[in-house]
Amino acid sequence: MNRKNIHNQIKYRIARNKASEVVITIYSFLITIPLIAIIFYVLKTGLSKLSWQFLTNIPQPVGELGGGIANALVGSILIVLLATIIAVPFGILCGVYLSENKNAKLSYWSRLAVDVLQGTPSIVIGIVIYFWVVKPRGGFSAFSGSIALALMMLPIVIRSTEETLKLLPDTLKEAGLALGLPYHKVILKVIIPCGVSGILSGVMLSIARIAGETAPLLFTAFGNPYLTTNVLKPMQTLPLLIFNYATSPYDEWHDLAWGASLILLIWVLAMNLITKLITRRWKVQL
Repeated sequence: MNRKNIHNQIKYRIARNKASEVVITIYSFLITIPLIAIIFYVLKTGLSKLSWQFLTNIPQPVGELGGGIANALVGSILIVLLATIIAVPFGILCGVYLSENKNAKLSYWSRLAVDVLQGTPSIVIGIVIYFWVVKPRGGFSAFSGSIALALMMLPIVIRSTEETLKLLPDTLKEAGLALGLPYHKVILKVIIPCGVSGILSGVMLSIARIAGETAPLLFTAFGNPYLTTNVLKPMQTLPLLIFNYATSPYDEWHDLAWGASLILLIWVLAMNLITKLITRRWKVQL
């Protein structure tokens, strides 16, 4: 093969490489357009509705001006917080078991159950919790909503914990055992603290995942037009408020729905950004 043919092949490969880079860049930009469009439209529509009164007042009756989303904001925080308290300990313990017993038969079936649970539609989880918790109790409650959301959080927390602990070198555990520490103290004092950033990123990601869920709460928390902190009673949340008010025929309620949508969007974006920062910091430390 002469030099001319080699030169032509090199030029062809360089041109093909540049063309591939251009195509990838264009498609990378295109996939951001829907997100940018949604954020821009929600900002444009909901930003004018935000005020201190909007965040601190409860909704007013139909026909009256003003009102806010204080009941939904407090309800979302309480329900998500309770779901986190329920899901995180179980998720971390299950993730530790799966990482420590990679080839056990129980681990195989546990991973399969986690995968199936992760793929279960949220509305199905809501219906199940309705028959398991709501009907036996005889009424809707924020607690039943937290249980439904906790079930949705579990697969993410379990998987993030398992994959994070798998990346840690075995020498950490061996060093702890060599110093005479009991197995459970090695796990609690050495292994989990070393992977806390990765575990925390999974927790934050799961919170962002459930923050905007509506279907499970329709069958569990149900909603409440008043401000309440009793988790054993029906409670309003931001997704429920948006769903109910956006489908109503009243313009005042539409305004509340747009404002609540902006607050919820900011919440979810903040959770995702925090997750990215935690993950990046953990990778640098590792």
